[in-house]
Amino acid sequence: MTLYDENNINIIKNDLRYLKLLSTKYPTISLASSEIINLQSILNLPKGTEHFISDIHGEYESFTHMLKNASGVIKRKLDEIFGTSLMEREKAALATLIYYPEEKMELLKRTEQDLEEWYKITLYRLIQVCKSVSSKYTRSKVRKALPEDFSYIIEELLNEQVDRINRQEYYTGIIDTIIDIGCASEFVVALSKVIQRLVVDRLHIIGDIYDRGPGAEIIMDALMNHHSIDIQWGNHDIIWMGAASGSRTCAANALRVSLRYANLSSIEDGYGINLLPLATFALEIYGNDPCKYFIPKTLTKKLPENEVSLLAKMHKAIAIIQFKLEGQKVKRHPEFEMDYMLLLDKMDLENKTVTVDGKTYPLRDTNFPTLSKDDPYKLTPEEEELINKLTHSFVNSEKLQRHIRFLYSKGSLYLVYNSNILFHGCIPLDENGDFETVNFEGKSYKGKSLLDMFDRYAREAYFYKKDKNIKNYAMDIMWYLWCGQHSPLFGKNRITTFERYFIEDKLTHIEEKNTYYKLINDEELSNRIFEEFHLDKDCSHIINGHIPVKTIQGESPIKANGKLLVIDGGFCKAYQPETGIAGYTLIYNSYGFLLTSHEPFDSIKKAIEEEKDILSSTIIVEHGMQRKRVADTDIGEEITYQIKDLEKLLIAYRKGLIDEI
Repeated sequence: MTLYDENNINIIKNDLRYLKLLSTKYPTISLASSEIINLQSILNLPKGTEHFISDIHGEYESFTHMLKNASGVIKRKLDEIFGTSLMEREKAALATLIYYPEEKMELLKRTEQDLEEWYKITLYRLIQVCKSVSSKYTRSKVRKALPEDFSYIIEELLNEQVDRINRQEYYTGIIDTIIDIGCASEFVVALSKVIQRLVVDRLHIIGDIYDRGPGAEIIMDALMNHHSIDIQWGNHDIIWMGAASGSRTCAANALRVSLRYANLSSIEDGYGINLLPLATFALEIYGNDPCKYFIPKTLTKKLPENEVSLLAKMHKAIAIIQFKLEGQKVKRHPEFEMDYMLLLDKMDLENKTVTVDGKTYPLRDTNFPTLSKDDPYKLTPEEEELINKLTHSFVNSEKLQRHIRFLYSKGSLYLVYNSNILFHGCIPLDENGDFETVNFEGKSYKGKSLLDMFDRYAREAYFYKKDKNIKNYAMDIMWYLWCGQHSPLFGKNRITTFERYFIEDKLTHIEEKNTYYKLINDEELSNRIFEEFHLDKDCSHIINGHIPVKTIQGESPIKANGKLLVIDGGFCKAYQPETGIAGYTLIYNSYGFLLTSHEPFDSIKKAIEEEKDILSSTIIVEHGMQRKRVADTDIGEEITYQIKDLEKLLIAYRKGLIDEI
């Protein structure tokens, strides 16, 4: 901006009301000038590191370790800083200390022979690492990341130039004093946490935190403590969000999936949802039924036979309630086009058959004591009371509600961030490869508008209180997002849950993927998506999960000539036999994209005691010739606008349009 250009003066006069408000924060020319210099310097700093994780599915130990080691970023940083000056086992020990400082310190206090010498060496090394990871931030941002108790000391050490001879004693004196006064252990922990905090600037979770694994609530607690995060909802998250909103159908689905994988720790211990009414009902109704097709898939430990038997009965009981509720919903909403799910009234129990799409199949199980011949989709009074109690537990679980509110506050159906678009599943396409047009409540949606519409309904389901009909419709949409054929989170033409339980013929189990997945390698499709979401096709990427990449079969997570990256690689143990790995994660730093595949993780206990990290392989997806700066990011764009406003304020001061205070 030319400071005294007449056109600019007119613009400034038009913006005078806003500039007067801005002047309350920067009341003098000196303060406004200083802030411009500060913001301009931030623009020249390297872009912060972004960390992408998808499809966690309750695997809290693997996730916790991945979060702490930043998918190998810390280990690579140690290699970069220390090179061959430290042996590999020394770097492994230092890395483990940074990941688990409290636990490692407790162990070392019992095993280290010369703890004082260890403190001296380790503190010097941690300060070196801390200096390196803080170098891409302003002092102000680093200061905000420091723990209150040690902020002044850490700041002194980070900014001290130890190579200056006359300052060496000062630096050494601080370290010696920390050890002498017995604060070394706490200081090691503090430095390690600062490193963890600064090594990743932004965490992206690309959906499916819930289901299958045993610790979704532990993962949610960790996410709520993260300094900078966004979440793109997955279909398994949306079903829990629907249950927490009060949807009985979503609650039934969430319970059925948990029982299918014998994963009740999140339900009972994590969220305090009382399953005793379900167990009592299941024993009463299915006491003599072996429920052999409902025996849960146990992924870790072998359960006692009587426990497996009870879980199978509970599993069948909630599945039948689910099928009834879903049938009611399908009948209520013909616009959902899901009549194929109406199978309870297509069963011939005398002949032990069911008709699907006009073809008759034998039923594997014909014991349906709660089904009415006149209306098979009607709940019995006992089922009605049970599902109301269970849904009430979801709605009134304080911890679940806290977690779901966080999912809403930090989450969305998709996110455009730093020229990339992040979403869990797909952008629905029709069979011709065009954006699929979907009609809801008399309006048509496709592409971006479709995702925006679903995002709005998801929020209405939870937050809308004024009109019960509006809320109920939004909750029905939540269920549709879980399994509807036009849902961007489901991405298939049909859901075949009933068929998988009751029909042997696997042809009835097929769920055909949306055309998006058939064209996922087509660069032209990625370009159309970029255009739809107003992104530059030459520098943008699509990042999504949902469909596990079968690495074991040679499938690559890098699609469309590097424009699309699928990072679901099998975090969940149930998928690992078909993927061949234990998850993909993605790092986007100032140099480009790094994709990392991970081997199965043993346990946090082994990681601490044996200093075993996750075995990972990293490939460079994209490496820029020029290092990206903050100026190249969304935050940089915001800072640029702030600088322009401050420059206008300077002109207003200098032209006498606003008085300095």
